[in-house]
Amino acid sequence: MMIDLQHVALTYQSPDGEVEALRDISFQMEEGEFLSIVGPSGCGKSTLLSLIAGLERPTAGKILVDGEAVRAPTPKVGFMPQQDQLFPWQTIWANVTLAPAIRHENTPETQDRVRELLARYGLTDFAGKLPGQLSGGMRQRCALIRTLATDPKILLLDESFSALDYQTRLSVSADICRIIRQERKTALLVTHDISEAISMSDRVVVLSRRPAEIRAIHDLAPLQGLGPMERRDSEAFRGFFNLIWKELELDE
Repeated sequence: MMIDLQHVALTYQSPDGEVEALRDISFQMEEGEFLSIVGPSGCGKSTLLSLIAGLERPTAGKILVDGEAVRAPTPKVGFMPQQDQLFPWQTIWANVTLAPAIRHENTPETQDRVRELLARYGLTDFAGKLPGQLSGGMRQRCALIRTLATDPKILLLDESFSALDYQTRLSVSADICRIIRQERKTALLVTHDISEAISMSDRVVVLSRRPAEIRAIHDLAPLQGLGPMERRDSEAFRGFFNLIWKELELDE
């Protein structure tokens, strides 16, 4: 089991008193699985990623990553936020090798790995460019390569395509999904986009409004073997979309 959440709950203090954000969240992820989480705005989806990443501690319950209890950030987990957060004054090479450099792991072996990733995903010729010289899609690929540079077992993606326009978002999400599967990473995506979740994932977890509880977990086995764009054209895709839409409508 790569990720194991057992009855996780979170209550935090606000100026208006205690706020119950998450209630009794339990699910597991196998190695190599791609899972998406959808739910109403403000229900705690991103907070759940922060707990798994070790950036926050749950009020109750237990979170295991690769069999070990999460008490702090771990190199087993890579985090890809909403914005690409590439430093505009640094070259692409400096950006994608930033994490190994901070960890004092920027060894020749690590640099070879990064060069291989840049070559594999068509970015070798842009290593000396600045982020402003790249398209939005290329910048997202660079952000993913930066996350992959330290070779984490798990990728957490927090609305990682939300800053892109619709057409770019379609192609980039398909591209990133392909890369993640080629690299055989376990991936957990938080998104507001139902279509995006269904097109990329093996399963979709639907959360209720705050305090967030699991309303449903959908196994997308009928879509297995289809690429993200192929899935969007299928009857099974429309069936899952309508089902999840109705579940989210209950919280409107």
